Amino acid sequence: APDLPFYFYHIPALNGVFLPMLPFLKAADRRIPNLAGIKYTFESLYEYNQCMLYENGKFDMLHGQDETILSALVMGGAQGGISGTGSYIGKSLVGVIDEYNNGNLNGSVDHQNFAQDVINVIARYRGNIVAGKRIMKLIGIDLGINRTPFQNVTDEEEAIIRKELEAIGFFERCNKL
Repeated sequence: APDLPFYFYHIPALNGVFLPMLPFLKAADRRIPNLAGIKYTFESLYEYNQCMLYENGKFDMLHGQDETILSALVMGGAQGGISGTGSYIGKSLVGVIDEYNNGNLNGSVDHQNFAQDVINVIARYRGNIVAGKRIMKLIGIDLGINRTPFQNVTDEEEAIIRKELEAIGFFERCNKL
């Protein structure tokens, strides 16, 4: 697959590797001919922007942190994104982008705040891999249990998650089957 575009996945929260991305791009630019860009899932919008600016935007910087899509757009526009929560709140994530592109900052902020509210819930229940899978069940798509090493949401936790999601209007705004 040396002719296929290659994207480096920068997700320090999952892999524990805190590699600075701008020096990576500079080094990889000379060594990885099919490097297309980075899926950037980290908190530093400064570093994200520096990577977008490198060599006049030579590399795609795909935004991977659903809770900061709007901030990335304001910093100069993400070329795309790879979402972790898009399976159940994709409409709102697209809403962040569409409202921003249409000049409706208040609408964009509303969608971003809703996404953050949902992310706050999943963060309390071991993150998107664990809680997100149970949320999919709550909207009608049962994906089964998690494999080791991931834990599963208990029935008691599911009931609490449902209540927390109801409190933020999740079921009115989530993706529907």
